[in-house]
Amino acid sequence: MDKSFAVFGLGKFGRSVATELANAGADVLAIDNDKERVHALADVVTCAVAADIRDTEAMEELGISNMDAVVVAITRSLDASILATIFAKEAGVPYVIAKSQDETHSKILKKVGADKVVRPELETGIRTARHLATGNILDFVELSETIKMLEINIKPEWAGCTLRELDLRGKEHINVIAIRKDGELIVNPDPDSILAPDLSMLITVEKKYLHRLIK
Repeated sequence: MDKSFAVFGLGKFGRSVATELANAGADVLAIDNDKERVHALADVVTCAVAADIRDTEAMEELGISNMDAVVVAITRSLDASILATIFAKEAGVPYVIAKSQDETHSKILKKVGADKVVRPELETGIRTARHLATGNILDFVELSETIKMLEINIKPEWAGCTLRELDLRGKEHINVIAIRKDGELIVNPDPDSILAPDLSMLITVEKKYLHRLIK
C-alpha cells in the first residue's frame, strides 16, 4: 500500500493502529516520549522515534507534512493531544484522527482541527487503522487469528460482472457470504446475478490475503 501515516502516542490504542497499518503494508512513523514503547515497536513499523510533542525542533524534523494522515493517540496529557493535532494540521496533513477521553476532549479536538475524533470505548485501534488504510472496508470482525470477516464496497472493476465470472474464491482468495443491496443483506447470492456498483459484500478472507483488498 503506497500510503504513509504517523501515529503520536504508543499506548494500547496507538500501538494497535500502528501495528495494523504496518501489517497492511503502509509506511508508519510511530512517535512517543516513552523510549520503551518506541523500542517495542521499532521492528514493526517503518520508523519509531522517541520525541516530545512540546519539542518544536524535534517535531519539525519528523517530516509530518509528507504523511497521508496522522493519528493522535495521546490522552494522558490534554495539552499534548491538542498540540499534536494543531501541529499536524499546520504541517498540512490532509487527514487527522485524534483519540479523545471524553466528550469535552472531543469538542476541543474538533475545534483545533481534527478531521475525525474517536472514543476508545466506541472504536478500536484496529478499526481506526482499517478506516485509514482503505475506504473499501466498511466493517470487520476477527473470527480467529488468521481469518477475518469483512464488509467491503465492491471494487469498481467488479461492477457489471457476475460472481461466477469474477471467481473471487480462486483469484482473490475470498469467500462471499452475502451481498448488501439497498440495506438488505442477501445471503447465498445468485452467482449469475450482475453486480451493481453500489453494492457491498460480506466476505471472509485469510489475514495473509488482506493486502489484496487494500489498494
